[in-house]
Amino acid sequence: MEKLIITAAICGAEVTKEHCSCVPYTIDEIVREAKSAYEAGASIIHLHVREDDGTPTQSKARFKLAIDAIKEQCPDVIIQPSTGGAVGMSADERLQPTELNPEMATLDCGTLNFGGDDIFVNTENDIIEFAKRLQFRNIKPELECFEKGHIDSVLRLHKKGYISGPLHFSFVLGVNGGMSGELRDFLFMKESLPQDATFSVAGIGRYEFPLATAAILSGGHVRVGLEDNIYLQKGILTNSNGELVEKIVRIANELGREIASPDEARKILGI
Repeated sequence: MEKLIITAAICGAEVTKEHCSCVPYTIDEIVREAKSAYEAGASIIHLHVREDDGTPTQSKARFKLAIDAIKEQCPDVIIQPSTGGAVGMSADERLQPTELNPEMATLDCGTLNFGGDDIFVNTENDIIEFAKRLQFRNIKPELECFEKGHIDSVLRLHKKGYISGPLHFSFVLGVNGGMSGELRDFLFMKESLPQDATFSVAGIGRYEFPLATAAILSGGHVRVGLEDNIYLQKGILTNSNGELVEKIVRIANELGREIASPDEARKILGI
């Protein structure tokens, strides 16, 4: 099997310090958490940014501050800004970090009910527009899929030429409104991919480590981090993103998967 790419989703847009005190808001805190994940073995930092009070933002200026500061500490790490932002943001608002020409960015591949009245809107026209922006700037898309229909949408749009290959998917499982994080659902998603695609798995909450293990065993890649899960094990909060990455490295070592460096990840993903 190829080496394992570990992505660290260090803060997200929803989890707060009230949930876990190490969730980063400030630029210094974001750098601290990115560095802890990188030093533990993450080759990709999946990046949301916050204002100092924790408010989610897609501000290009705020992203630039964070990216520049992370690169000072982790010069070879791959930084993958989110274009998901937070529920209610406009497409133009969400796309701001792509103007910084990162190597990678996420591309959300379908609409989802997030609970209550919250709807994470990604129409087909939205997906096409986001894909065009990324393609124009030569940014590698990570295709975030929350259920099987999202994969089908990607394959249809790829066939029409809107999404360029090689395709790299991210299964985000266990989210309200999406597929669960049961092994059955992971296998259904995995078996729906074309042979030449790569994939990573993000399990939400209690699904994080079981799905990471399944991905490691089946040749996929793994995303962990405070955006998705704040517990190192049941009832025990993590002290950092680095601790979550360290646990993945231990599992991978026990299962015989080597960890990819950032440059090895670039080669695997075709960046």
